Amino acid sequence: MWMIRYNLRLRYTRSVTGCIVNCTIRYYRCIASNKKLFLTLSIEFLLVVGVARIAVLSSSFGVYTPEAIEKLKSIADISRIELKGRSLSEDEAIEALRGFDVLILGGGCIVTERVLRETGLKVVARHGVGLDNVDIEAATKLGIPILYTPHANARAVAEHTFALILSFSRRITLAHEYVRRLRATPPRLIGFELEGKKLGVIGFGAIGRIVAGIGRSFGMSILVYDPYVDSRFIEESGCRPVDLETLLRESDIVTIHVPLTRETYHMIGERELKLMKPTSLLVNTARGSVVDESALVKALKEGWIAGAALDVFEEEPLKPDNPLLSMDNVVATPHIAFLTVESVRRMDMMLVEDIERILTGKKPVRIANPEVLEKLSLV
Repeated sequence: MWMIRYNLRLRYTRSVTGCIVNCTIRYYRCIASNKKLFLTLSIEFLLVVGVARIAVLSSSFGVYTPEAIEKLKSIADISRIELKGRSLSEDEAIEALRGFDVLILGGGCIVTERVLRETGLKVVARHGVGLDNVDIEAATKLGIPILYTPHANARAVAEHTFALILSFSRRITLAHEYVRRLRATPPRLIGFELEGKKLGVIGFGAIGRIVAGIGRSFGMSILVYDPYVDSRFIEESGCRPVDLETLLRESDIVTIHVPLTRETYHMIGERELKLMKPTSLLVNTARGSVVDESALVKALKEGWIAGAALDVFEEEPLKPDNPLLSMDNVVATPHIAFLTVESVRRMDMMLVEDIERILTGKKPVRIANPEVLEKLSLV
């Protein structure tokens, strides 16, 4: 498949909503108008010729929704790129993706401006919620739509957050290892209850709100830091809005639910960790680089905090020599908080719907850079 952008000079009586005219085969259409022509305007639209080529760089896409794959196969050629537990370098990504029109992206590479330019990709469909591995600014400049699946995994991540909290609070990981290996000396397995504890939630988006609700069901009091959410809404949700320092000082458990941006990079560093209680737990199911990992290692070794429960790390895939993995006061999982059958199915169907829409000349429902749609004249 290849795409041509046309500039046409048309005269007509009203704005270019026009009618849809079949352009090539069953699903390709171009936008034009059959009205009487009077005024001169410039219209830019997208013409799709041939069959789209889709690269799948996500190990979970389509695994639980074979119907999603079949639906895409009816309108495009699909190829899977095997990662084998590693990420592609920029050069490898360019080599692997050159000639494809659409990329379904999990976490297998970082889509830089160079990758976008040299591969000729026309659409990037993020199989997930986070957009930190796509250069949105460059894509927008190049007129490339970035599709994604907001809120699709909110319930899964929230539940996993509490799985980590309970694993730490009840020493489940240590107890499991003891039972499996039956060490001569059992580890210290006494835990603590959640009722009456203060849960500090950083970020009150879809995931943070569900986490707060689960926390309340455990009898916890909820502190929330989110400068972008109205404090009245936080209060109406049964939570207490506070600044970040207050949250860190007062909370027994601090859990992070923010996207990775320039603003949130290393927002939890040495200074913030020193504000926390020595008995407190830090939970991160957001993005690894929201926490300064070297500062966290120091905090755990020196007892600034009691422990950490982590699903994300600054460097992924995890390396065996990561010092966090050898600590008994760390509970760790390999970036699987989102990974449930239900959430993957939701992500699959959301992406398939929007890929199909954009390939057939319609506006996608979920797009991270909607301003590019003005250049494409989709309906």
